[in-house]
Amino acid sequence: MTRVTFYQNRNGRITGFEARDHSGYAEAGEDIVCAAVSALVIHTVNALDRFTGDQVKESSDAENAVICVRVKGDPSDGAELLLRALASTLSDMQEEESYRDFIDVNFVEV
Repeated sequence: MTRVTFYQNRNGRITGFEARDHSGYAEAGEDIVCAAVSALVIHTVNALDRFTGDQVKESSDAENAVICVRVKGDPSDGAELLLRALASTLSDMQEEESYRDFIDVNFVEV
């Protein structure tokens, strides 16, 4: 199961996330859940870099299927919007009966 944890500050603003593990929906190369999560995460990381002035720390471990993204300091409105859009889309996937056993989205205050 792919687990995505979103980090929120005291004001409820999303400051980053960690995504880990393969979904197990299908064999490698045919797993539409993993492909969707990967595309959404890469899109978000690229958009944070290209369209905001925020400093973003990103680390990944492809072998263990982990990516961690954190905005340094308080996120700009643009960065928070991108992160909230990612959280919303992944939460929607989690609500779909076909995918709910393969993705888990959580929010944690940091």
